[in-house]
Amino acid sequence: MSAPRRYHVVTFGCQMNKADSERMAGILDDLGMVAVEEPDEADLILYNTCTIRDNAEQKVYSYLGKQAKRKQQQPDLTLVVAGCVAQQEGEQLLRRVPEVDLIMGPQHANRLGELLEQVFNGSQVVATEPVHILEDITKPRRESEITAWVNVIYGCNERCTYCVVPNVRGVEQSRYPQDIRREMEELGRQGYREITLLGQNIDAYGRDLPGSTADGRHLHTFTDLLRYVHDVEGIERLRFATSHPRYFTERLIHTCAELPKVCEHFHIPFQSGDNELLKAMGRGYTREKYLRIIDTIRSVMPDASLSADAIVGFPGETEAQFEQTLDLVDRVGFDQLNTAAYSPRPGTPAALWENQLDEETKGDRLQRLNHLVAQKAAERSQRYLGRTELVLVEAQNPKNAAQVMGRTEGNRLTFFEGDFEALRGQIMPVKITETRAFSLTGERLVPAAIA
Repeated sequence: MSAPRRYHVVTFGCQMNKADSERMAGILDDLGMVAVEEPDEADLILYNTCTIRDNAEQKVYSYLGKQAKRKQQQPDLTLVVAGCVAQQEGEQLLRRVPEVDLIMGPQHANRLGELLEQVFNGSQVVATEPVHILEDITKPRRESEITAWVNVIYGCNERCTYCVVPNVRGVEQSRYPQDIRREMEELGRQGYREITLLGQNIDAYGRDLPGSTADGRHLHTFTDLLRYVHDVEGIERLRFATSHPRYFTERLIHTCAELPKVCEHFHIPFQSGDNELLKAMGRGYTREKYLRIIDTIRSVMPDASLSADAIVGFPGETEAQFEQTLDLVDRVGFDQLNTAAYSPRPGTPAALWENQLDEETKGDRLQRLNHLVAQKAAERSQRYLGRTELVLVEAQNPKNAAQVMGRTEGNRLTFFEGDFEALRGQIMPVKITETRAFSLTGERLVPAAIA
């Protein structure tokens, strides 16, 4: 009997990609393959790719080039390119790297088994045609045993002028509430403590599902879904991402405040602080509307953590417009902000515009924004000093074996001394003794013995 095939998965990009990689690894496990840590020991290498920025795409090609050379010596090596670069490039990718065996877009993640069957029968396969995503019966191979991702809506119907996601991930498609709950119940039974509900635009959840009330309101909104899954046994914490300011509702804020398991953390990208740029980006809201959302969150949940995404150097951005972004960041004081210099993506309107900014200007603005972000995050961290926070223990600190690490409700990474095997998956009270811009250190409080 021959030894089982060994596989290695490399994931680039967002949480959606991480969730897709876990599902695909689950399929490979079901096919009797064995995961290995080192790519050079694998018989099958799967790259789950991201095309949001050019450097992520270039990295994929450099990784691929190395394995393509290896395949010339080891023809039995199977190379799979999945995800957004695969969807965007399709057969073009085969022209660049003819050694690739399978190219598959994100919508085909749960078809990996049948696509590989075609490959093992001698075909070179490209699966990038739009498909309706069937309810997923695959069992993901989860990276963690404590926290898990659960997709609630695939795709995106927005048309932001800089973004390739709708081209590569397809139109919005919500999963049925009962299917989402069933997956969560299974995770609860397996001992998972925290779930992050995922959608490219999570506030759009349910718009495409059948059914509405007499007054025309959809039966299925994301707020309704949160209420429906909130009491799943075993799950102690619920998070969600990503919200879109255009569809974000006051009803959702009040629901999050009411439901004890929903963490006090909102991730709401604003992208730019300038109205003209927001219009050019096709975002569908104004700076004023965004600030009103933040004010409402802070009035209802004063301690909630806020994170966001921002782009600098969008085509035509003037210094004054960039300063509007700095001003918004200064006003809001985010706990965390993912920043990026604009990168033209193939197939998007903004990539064709003539008013592109030079790399030096983009780099300078990114540096200035990052400096302000770190300063504001450090100020926000101060509020934790001396406080007792509940921390879900997720892992050992890789830099200090005497410490464990986990996250507060507000998603702050927190370190404290302890034995991971003894504390794994527990929610511990920790007194914060040290604050940094993006993380905390504390001392575990031992709860008084229960009489």
